Amino acid sequence: MTDLPRENVQSYPRPPDLQPVPQRLRVMLDGAIIAETQRGLRVLETHHAPTYYFPPEDVHATLQPARDSSFCEWKGAARYFDIVSGSRVLRKAAWSYPAPTPRFAALAGYIAFYAGRMDEAWVGTTRVTPQPGDFYGGWVTPNLDGQIKGAPGTRHW
Repeated sequence: MTDLPRENVQSYPRPPDLQPVPQRLRVMLDGAIIAETQRGLRVLETHHAPTYYFPPEDVHATLQPARDSSFCEWKGAARYFDIVSGSRVLRKAAWSYPAPTPRFAALAGYIAFYAGRMDEAWVGTTRVTPQPGDFYGGWVTPNLDGQIKGAPGTRHW
């Protein structure tokens, strides 16, 4: 059961849209809340699960810059972070757009987490599962309808 409204990922826009998130967002790792906000943002893009972003001041994890980067045609250059938790280092478990394109300027410095690398991720009272595949970082919730890309054979459509 979820308290989130029904949405169809196939009706999400292209180019993507940036929206404030009315629900509380939370990420847990090793029994601790490493990020929690009531001021999150989400990106909606056709055939993607929403990607959720946290203001940097609401992230309580130890983030170390990773060497890798990527480029999104809509948002610009992304930088990745390793998360240090106790003796563990989770490689490329989070990312940010330090200088996004003008359309996504509000994302500057906000942090997103790969749900599959965390112990738990939540949107409101709904537990998240990761978007299929190993590239996209969307958060899948049971209110989503439509085909979500990321599984083998869907990355480039």
